[in-house]
This record gives sequence, structure tokens and C-alpha cells, in this order.
Amino acid sequence: MADPDIDDLKRRMNGAIEVLRDEFGGLRTGRASPALLEPITVDAYGSPMPMNQVGTISAPDGRMLAVQVWDNSLISSVEKAIRDSNLGLNPQTEGNVVRVPVPQLSEDRRIEMTKIAGKYAEQARIAVRNVRRDGIDMLKKMEKDGEISQDEQRAWTDEIQKLTDSSIKTIDESVASKETEILQV
Repeated sequence: MADPDIDDLKRRMNGAIEVLRDEFGGLRTGRASPALLEPITVDAYGSPMPMNQVGTISAPDGRMLAVQVWDNSLISSVEKAIRDSNLGLNPQTEGNVVRVPVPQLSEDRRIEMTKIAGKYAEQARIAVRNVRRDGIDMLKKMEKDGEISQDEQRAWTDEIQKLTDSSIKTIDESVASKETEILQV
């Protein structure tokens, strides 16, 4: 009898959690962090590219980010991408460096950021539930094809549900932690 590939399901659920952590890295908490600009894509050479592939992102101090753009023809694209990113940032160009002052977060902006964090968390939960659905569909097909018994299918379904519950719990803890970090003045 063949066992279902539970390791693949674990890997995919952990992947959803990692994507969430990356997205949280881009959410502002009032401090300048290069991770804030990394998820932004720049229209470069006719295709979208991550910010860190068109220049070097640095944080010279706690309130300023700098993007050292490698190709001078992309400076306006980098500036536009930062402006259009919904992060409330206003970049300024000095030569081939785009400086991005990071303003202090107002209370309203902090609340807005927690809502964005909640949306990211919900997307991660949906991704985890989709992996669970794929796993359960795989088990039903295996049972239908006679590869596993009905009892084995139920046992594996319970195992997949435990994985899902664990992943959702991790996501909930992450979003609660990020919301606390954002709301902290």
C-alpha cells in the first residue's frame, strides 16, 4: 500500500507561512528597514523585477532608506514603484540614489497597517486550506483506486487536519505578534 506524500503537504504549508513572514517584513513599524522595499516590483526592461534586483537597498539611519539604482534609466521606474506601493512613502532622487524618508506612523496609519497584516494572514490561511483540500482529494482518489483502505483514508485525513490546525495556529500567532509590533509607539 502506498502512503500519501504528507511531507509535500507540510512543505507547501510551511511555504505559505514563509511567504506571510516575507510580506510582514515589508510592513512598516515606524522604523526604516530594507525589507520594507524588497517586496516592491519595478517595471524594468519590460518586465516586473524585485526592487533588490535593480539596486542596493540600505538604511543609512532609522528614518531613511536609500536605493542605489544600478542602471540610471531605471531611476524613474524605481521612484514610481515606491510611490505606487501603498506604503505611504514619498521617494526623492539624488543622482542615481533614490532616498525614501520613512515618516512616523500616525495612529490611523497604524490601524490601517494592522488591517493589511490581517489580509496577508487571511491569504496565508487560504493557501494552507487549499493545501489541505488538495491532500484530502489525493486521499479520496487513493481510496477510490484501492491504494488505501477507508480507515487509512480517515487516519490520514486526521493527520492532514492536525497539520492544517498547526499551520493556522502559527499564522495566527505571527499576525498577533506583528499587530502588537505595529501598534507599539
